[in-house]
Amino acid sequence: MDRLRDRGGQIVGTIGRQSHLVPPFLAADLGGTHARIGLVVPDAATGKPEIVLYKVYRCAEHASLTSILRSFCREHDVYPDVLVLACAGFVEQGVVINESLAWPVLLEDLCIEGGFASVDVLNDFEAFAHAVGDFGEQNSTAIVDGVGNPDGAVAVIGPGTGLGAALWLPGRPARVLHTEAGHMELAARPGIEQAIRAVLGPADGYVPYDRVLSGPGLLRLYRALAVVQGMPATLTDPSEITALALAGMDTLATQTVDQFCRWLGAFCGDVAIAFNASSGVCLAGGFLARITSILRSGPFTERFRDKGVMRAFLNNTPVVVVEHGRLGVLGAANWRLGR
Repeated sequence: MDRLRDRGGQIVGTIGRQSHLVPPFLAADLGGTHARIGLVVPDAATGKPEIVLYKVYRCAEHASLTSILRSFCREHDVYPDVLVLACAGFVEQGVVINESLAWPVLLEDLCIEGGFASVDVLNDFEAFAHAVGDFGEQNSTAIVDGVGNPDGAVAVIGPGTGLGAALWLPGRPARVLHTEAGHMELAARPGIEQAIRAVLGPADGYVPYDRVLSGPGLLRLYRALAVVQGMPATLTDPSEITALALAGMDTLATQTVDQFCRWLGAFCGDVAIAFNASSGVCLAGGFLARITSILRSGPFTERFRDKGVMRAFLNNTPVVVVEHGRLGVLGAANWRLGR
């Protein structure tokens, strides 16, 4: 059995007869706020990815993704020549297109300045969906009970800086379908929802779900609801809104989070129906993990199931919140290793 060494000669892992074909590589999960970086070594016996080094960086504190990757490599004295990058948005002519990122990401510059022989890019929720098999009770919380179909598809949805969505399809190997479902048009019911919708955009214009179902979207929703209710909007950060709603200390914050949950439930139900996600819906991200009590006890479940003749289908469809953590990095590694 061979040993893997960094440039300083320290052992960072071992490889056997099969896994030597895949040397250690970097897997990164890049969002608008954080970059999660991991050094991955395939397990010698199973070929499964093992994250041997891991660190989270705040994007705003660094000049570029290359700067973050260089910092990681210098801190740990490791210099892999392959990067797999999970990132919201899409690639066009070598540039990652995503208005939520802190800075441009140019793939050629990553290769040249970062010293990588190759850089692969996949959507962040496509990567997260590749980690579905690694979800467990230790990192998930049930929101809606349901039997589910063990052989069915799983929808993976997450409001963060934007609204991500992907579909995991069972099989050997399993497949993942990337979607842009977060850009579907917001469905506002008569009454206060249409009043909020009118504040968010022109009456005959397009307003996507991710305009409200995201961290920045929660703040937009708060401000729009304040206009509708004729109340002052004094809060300026989404975390303040959720904290005061959880504490029951601010009426407008509570109403905002309740409406957020209604629209999130409606969106999840639509995605589950559209893609026949009979095995369930996984909601991802630390943002939702902080409001699981509201999701469980509030209007989320009723709006998720309130789909006419499809209620029977959704009554059997479970919904869980999964703590994101390093699962995006792990999913990107699974994708590279074909798992």
